[in-house]
Formats: sequence, structure tokens, C-alpha cells
Amino acid sequence: MEHKNMANKLFPKPQVVGTVHSVRSLKTALHLDPQAVDFFEVRVDAFVGREDEILAQLPRLKKPLIITVRDFREGGAQVITREAKGRLWKKFLPHAALIDVELISVKHLADIIGFARDAGKRIIISHHDFKSTPPLARLNAFCKSARDAGADILKVATVIQTTGDLAVLLAFQQAQKTLPLSLMGMGRFGKISRLLFAQAGSVLNYGYLDKPQVSGQWPAVLLRQRIDELLAD
Repeated sequence: MEHKNMANKLFPKPQVVGTVHSVRSLKTALHLDPQAVDFFEVRVDAFVGREDEILAQLPRLKKPLIITVRDFREGGAQVITREAKGRLWKKFLPHAALIDVELISVKHLADIIGFARDAGKRIIISHHDFKSTPPLARLNAFCKSARDAGADILKVATVIQTTGDLAVLLAFQQAQKTLPLSLMGMGRFGKISRLLFAQAGSVLNYGYLDKPQVSGQWPAVLLRQRIDELLAD
């Protein structure tokens, strides 16, 4: 399928991301078997006030980093002013292999996206819906907006409470041919969705290192094992 071919241009198989959003998860990441995950996502918004301490540890991490300063409206740990967010991005950007910027933030973070692009970083544009799964037409609109903003990957996380919600996201993944997708569910069908979407071509698949932040997440190490089992069949 074409969407899988696009994914293969970035990665040879679905990638597993371990999320670092606490001191404990950072300690876990520092001691993790390098084969257990493919990337670490550093949630900078969770370390405001301790960023210099965290920055000092990043060179010790044995995997490429996804840097995220998550907006509070989409699950960020706290409200951060636009000016403070810009300073955090500039501090952490040199450590990134990829950056993750919310679709709602692309306009006021256009300079950060430009800096990242000039520095050879890949761009994830993301959307998080903690109430529902948007209809297919809206998901397609997200993809167009993300592409126009310079995305290399569109990441979409939604609440999946019914098989209908699951079908909508799967249809989006099967039909979308303009950008590689990272798709994941939260809620009742969250865990099932993450395995399904990974096998169907989701390029980045997120798991926790410390404790889940939302329902439906897998431990990152177990997620890697389960995806590999599915791919081996």
C-alpha cells in the first residue's frame, strides 16, 4: 500500500517511542536496554524550572530524541507563556532528531519550525482530542493543514470509545497518501488501536516508561515486543 511505502522512506518498520515526562521516567530511559525502543520523546513542558538539570542528562540517552513542549490545551503539564515556550524550544532544539508541534501552535511557532527544518530536524505536527474521534473529513483537513505547515509526519491521538471510532481512524490511515501518519487511540479501545495502527503503518507508536498519562497506553518495552510479534506473523 502506498501509505506503507511512504512510511518506509522514513523508517523500515513501525518505531516505538518511550515518553520521558518525569524524573523517574528519565532515570528509566537512562538505564534502558538500547534495543527496547527506537526513540525517546522528551516532554519539556513537564520539566519547567528544571530544564538545565534535564538538558545535562540528554547526551546520556542512547536513542534519538523527539522534543516536545506540549501545549496545555492538548495535554501539556502546565500553562507556559508563548515567550517562555520559545525559550524552551531554543534550548532543547539542538538535541532533537524530530520536534513535535501541535497543529494549533504552528502559526506562532513558525520560526521554531523553520529553525528545525534548517538544522535538518524532521517535523511532527500533532493533534490531540481527549473527548472524541473527529469525523473523517476533519481528519483529512488536519492532514492538509499539517502538510502546508511543513510536516514530515502527522500525529493524531483521539479517544476511541466505540468500534465506529476505531473504524474512522483506520479508514483515515488506509486512505491518506500525502503524509506518513502516527495514529493512536485513548480510552476503551486505546490499547487495541495502537497495535492495529502500528501493523497498518503508523510510523511512531508511543508507550510509557514510568506510568501511563492517559488510558489506553502500553508500557513502551511491552509495546515493542507486541508490535514485533505481529510483524513476525
